[in-house]
Amino acid sequence: MILTLTANPSLDRTVSLPGALERGAVQRAVAAGEEPGGKGVNVSRALTVSGVRSVAVLPGADADPVMTGLRQAGVEYLNLPIEAPLRSNITLTEPDGTTTKINAPGPPLKPVEQEALIALLVGACTAGDSGPGSWLVLAGSLPPEVPPDFYASVAHTVRDRLGAQAPRIAIDSSGPPLMGALLHGAEPDLLKPNAEELAEATGFSSEAELEADPLLAARAAGMLIERGVGAVLATLGARGALLVTASGSWLATRPPVQARSTVGAGDSALAGYLLAEVAGAAPPDCLRQAVAHGAAAASLPGTTVPAVAATDPGAVTVTTLDGTGGGTPRGPAAAGSATAPPSSSKEES
Repeated sequence: MILTLTANPSLDRTVSLPGALERGAVQRAVAAGEEPGGKGVNVSRALTVSGVRSVAVLPGADADPVMTGLRQAGVEYLNLPIEAPLRSNITLTEPDGTTTKINAPGPPLKPVEQEALIALLVGACTAGDSGPGSWLVLAGSLPPEVPPDFYASVAHTVRDRLGAQAPRIAIDSSGPPLMGALLHGAEPDLLKPNAEELAEATGFSSEAELEADPLLAARAAGMLIERGVGAVLATLGARGALLVTASGSWLATRPPVQARSTVGAGDSALAGYLLAEVAGAAPPDCLRQAVAHGAAAASLPGTTVPAVAATDPGAVTVTTLDGTGGGTPRGPAAAGSATAPPSSSKEES
């Protein structure tokens, strides 16, 4: 089983425009839709549609539109009822795939609610078929009043309570939640940054330089391996995606796809990786499926997630990068370190 925790879920509304977005003008949409969202929710949706059991844990009232959407999609979930309605995010997509996303902050989550949400998650781990072979995904932004080390607190609590039966932990976030997790010892088994987040997490080089040079990005990811991260799955825009572990590094690329919406493509990439991993695939094939899933999601409208049958892992080329797994980067930027689909940058949700 794969559990996901989405502390700041949303109802994602997508509006498709007939042409380029015109600021200050009145434009008529050619299509509109809505899906339950938030990064962890998207991962659970992508896994569920591919036949892998996933349970989404999130705050929100039983009658909230996000819960309604999850029920309609057939996604298992456990919700912590709160009084305030969940946020709505708005995505505007243009015919060439250009995506504009406006994310609301979400309702505050009080300390007592934070504790209750963690308790609900631990209970889900205990009650389900959780264990060393399963995964817990901590993903997305944090709502107001939640401290930036929240994901680290969750990781510590789950491991302390469950011991050897604790699931492996994957983290996909950015900004303060990402840094809070790394600086407070979350030590995830899998970290999924894009180039911007990889630069942020390591203090090594810049987003543009890491996207342009996969070897440089692999060395930056190696810094995180040395700090206790089990594996780094990093998306590098048009250059593809990387997987770096203590035992090796791999680069995956594929021919460009006609993008319709990049929203949720990074979440689908993470789902693809986990889908392959729980099926027993080798690391390069997990990376291959991640890229295939991300590309398939980018070719779909709105926040639609692809089933595994709709992906094309055969179109993905995986190359071994020698001598970069777990290595320390060299260069002037290394001294200052402090601690989406392949064809697009990843949004925070």
